[in-house]
Amino acid sequence: MRRRTILATVGALALAACSDPSAETADPATDVTWPDPTAKLDGVKLTIWAAQNSNKVPAKVVAGFTRATGAGVEVVTIPDPYEQGIQTKVATGDKPDLAFWQPTASMLTAINAKTHLQPLTDAPWLPQTAPELRDITGLLNGTRYAALVTSPAVEGVYYNKEHVTAVPKTFGEMVDLARSLKARGVTPFYEMAADRWATQWWVQIQLADAAKGGFWEKVNTGKAKFTDPVVVDAIKKYKALIDEGLFNTDIKTAKFEDQGAALLDGKAAMVVQVNSFFGQLQAKADTATLDRKIGFFPIAPSGNVGTFIPDQSNALVAFRTGDAKREAAARQLLAYWLGPGYKDFVTDRNTVSLQTGVPNPPGVPKALLDVHAALPTSVGSMQALAVANPDLYINLADMITGTMSPDQVAKATQDQFEQLARAAGAPGF
Repeated sequence: MRRRTILATVGALALAACSDPSAETADPATDVTWPDPTAKLDGVKLTIWAAQNSNKVPAKVVAGFTRATGAGVEVVTIPDPYEQGIQTKVATGDKPDLAFWQPTASMLTAINAKTHLQPLTDAPWLPQTAPELRDITGLLNGTRYAALVTSPAVEGVYYNKEHVTAVPKTFGEMVDLARSLKARGVTPFYEMAADRWATQWWVQIQLADAAKGGFWEKVNTGKAKFTDPVVVDAIKKYKALIDEGLFNTDIKTAKFEDQGAALLDGKAAMVVQVNSFFGQLQAKADTATLDRKIGFFPIAPSGNVGTFIPDQSNALVAFRTGDAKREAAARQLLAYWLGPGYKDFVTDRNTVSLQTGVPNPPGVPKALLDVHAALPTSVGSMQALAVANPDLYINLADMITGTMSPDQVAKATQDQFEQLARAAGAPGF
């Protein structure tokens, strides 16, 4: 798993909003029926759209489902940028039966969920889902549209245990540790500005306390802005730490793959990242090695608080295709995935179980368990709580390469947020 959350563009939002005259009147319906997960579906063919980092995720489930039901299931890889590609296709009438999709309210709005997606009302797997995760994401205006299949991503700090022997308790303590590491000749932090997408995590973890205090809700109503001191100061702090030399010297050209190798090899002490980063580490080392070398801690200005950011590899949505048989079969596949097929799924993926009755596989690395354990006390990210998600990461990467100042980053982000909010029909914009 290695991709970022691709942010919606103004054009895609506008296209999605105007492409279907029923956009404001479609009834999500509440009388959804759920077929038996293993009922026969001979002759039915389903399509799942997936990104390059999620196209292997359904393999075990699809194999089990086809054996049990006789249905045909094709997983189609949509090229990056994934979310924009899907929005464009859907807006022009091209729909799959199911797709991986970021289950946040802003991205459900971006795809016009009320019109294009099936409601997953009273889904049969919900009673088995861990209570603290049941409603953490996947809902829009009270209606459930997304099925969470893996643990939502958390922004936090992955660290090499050789260099970090005591977990910092606050953001300030982490910076103090970084300075002591630099004094010993160790690169404290590793960033991948060439790939850009992870730069935003550094600002968002600094906004965790503000998020807990309702900052994103205020942004959604125009009572707060990206140009407010709390955001500008976070951007300036990030730049100051870079200017201080606490990051890798090749920050401008470093990429995602470089980041994982640097942490695992001990060339850097810490990386601020999300769950997909750990997938890269799992591809490079076995569980025993990861448990020995790599740890994780959530961080915020006030303490060890994480920032959760569900991404497209965490959840699926089922589309309204107009074919009642296929729509029912799509719901059946979800019921199988999170029902009879779930234990095999988490074992195959070597990932954390979201269900109280399904234990974690024995090979799940300790750091991944720590990420999951941070969820109940985490706060929502911009992607999870804002009504629209501007290109903060692009602007921050431009700041790192020297083409934007922190104030320009904040203003460009706010300007785009307002455009996106208006296109999405957010009140007050």
